Amino acid sequence: MKTLKKLLDERPARATLSVSPDDTVFSALELMAKHDIGAVLVMRDGQLAGIFSERDYARKIILLGKSSKETMVREIMTEKVLYALPTQTTDEAMALMTEKHIRHLPVLDASKNVIGMVSIGDLVKETISQQAFLIKQLEQYIAG
Repeated sequence: MKTLKKLLDERPARATLSVSPDDTVFSALELMAKHDIGAVLVMRDGQLAGIFSERDYARKIILLGKSSKETMVREIMTEKVLYALPTQTTDEAMALMTEKHIRHLPVLDASKNVIGMVSIGDLVKETISQQAFLIKQLEQYIAG
């Protein structure tokens, strides 16, 4: 079973995108659209302060009739961020995300420094890859 550290290490090198709590919601949405992602970390002085997702936007801006150009990320971000450790497996991360109904999970080291973020899509892709490998191994075993 693959750990989150291994999964992150195997991905093409890319920065984990973030915004400041003092950025506008609109600028955060622009960043997310530019990179075709559904969530960004909210960082303050190099530390994780929250997470901002499309769900936050839909529920806390659109439904409440607020303006994304006038609202700051700090006003609507999710402050209580669930996270995983790099030693946790992809299955453990998927179980947590499924149980808590979240789609993005930051990965933090023991010092609470962000080392990356995984999405439910990343984990589903990895699960499919693991299953395909297992099926191939079983087919080869049966074929002898």
